[in-house]
Parts: sequence; C-alpha cells; structure tokens
Amino acid sequence: MTETFSAWLREQCEPEWTAVVTHPFATAITTGEADMRRYLEQDFQFVDSFTALLGAAVACADTFEARVPYGQFLGQVATTEEKTYFHRALAALGGSTQAATEPVTAEFRQLMDEVRASQDYPSVAAVLCVAEWSYLGWASRAVEPLPEGFVHREWIGLHEGPEFRAWVDFLRGELDRLGPGLGEAGRRRVLEVFGRAVELERRFFDMALG
Repeated sequence: MTETFSAWLREQCEPEWTAVVTHPFATAITTGEADMRRYLEQDFQFVDSFTALLGAAVACADTFEARVPYGQFLGQVATTEEKTYFHRALAALGGSTQAATEPVTAEFRQLMDEVRASQDYPSVAAVLCVAEWSYLGWASRAVEPLPEGFVHREWIGLHEGPEFRAWVDFLRGELDRLGPGLGEAGRRRVLEVFGRAVELERRFFDMALG
C-alpha cells in the first residue's frame, strides 16, 4: 500500500473519525463549556482496562524496542498527574469514582478486555492508537487562551503537547511497521477492531453530550 497503514485505517473509518475529533462535546471541552462530571465519571472507569491493555502491549509486542515505550507510558499512567486529575476534578464537580456504568462504557471496556485477552499485538496497538490519536485530534484543535478552569484546561493539556504527540507517533509508527506484513486478512482484522474503537469513541461523546 502506498499510504501508511495507520492513515489507511483512519480513512476507512470516515466520516466516523471526523465525527469524533470534531464532536460538539469535544469542542465544548476546548472552550471550557462542557459539563464534565458525567463524562469524567465514565472515563475514569477505563483506567483499569486501559492499564491492563498497556500491560498486554508490553507482553505481546514483537520487539524489545516496542516494549520499552509501552512500559514507560504504563509507569506514567500510574504515577503522573493524570492519576490525581480524576480525583481532583470529580471532587470539584461533585462527581464520584463509583458512578454507575453507562452501556457504551461497558462496551468499550469489553473491547479493551477482548483485545487484551487475544494477545494479538496489531489489534492491541490499534485500540490504543484510536484512544490516543483521536484524543490528540480534538485536543489539538484547542486555541489559546485555554479555559481558566483546571478541569477543562488540564484535560486538554494531558492530550496535547510534544510528549503526547510523540506517544501517538509511536503508536501510529507501530501500526505502519506491522501493516505490510499482515496480509489482506490481517489488515481487515485490524481494521474491524480499529473501526469498533472509533465508533465507541463517537458514542462515548454522544453519551457525554446527553
């Protein structure tokens, strides 16, 4: 294929991909107008499954060079400001880390858990790439000055900037490296997983918008 595999995956998921990165709720985050309580209550419920998926990437990646970035990012999830952000933000919003699970949240966690259990590295990379690349997509559309309130401002900052861009570039690069060797059936298998993740991202924002 002449284009990169990750670009091909994204193009195959249009117009759903654009619907995610330009979603009204995502846009409202960048302007400080989004009601974040329900959204963050649900997003917090991904932390465990997402962490487990990163662990699976460390385990099933096909090279040592690939395992290292996953391991480094896994450590950051457990120790950096994102871990405390949820607790600070939900406390400020009167939310709860024990909120009832919405159906789309349960479906997304199920996809993460299915892919983790499969130990199929291209599929693991695909779900991680959608989760991170799509968030970079909407966060990168934020313009200065960013919202004054920390709930919106810090959430944007967690998904934009040189380090996060480098992480997304790594995930895309892994898919681009793997794609040519997958064969037609393998590429279609990864596309199915990638497409399911994109659809769930859009539905998750729909849920948050209410």
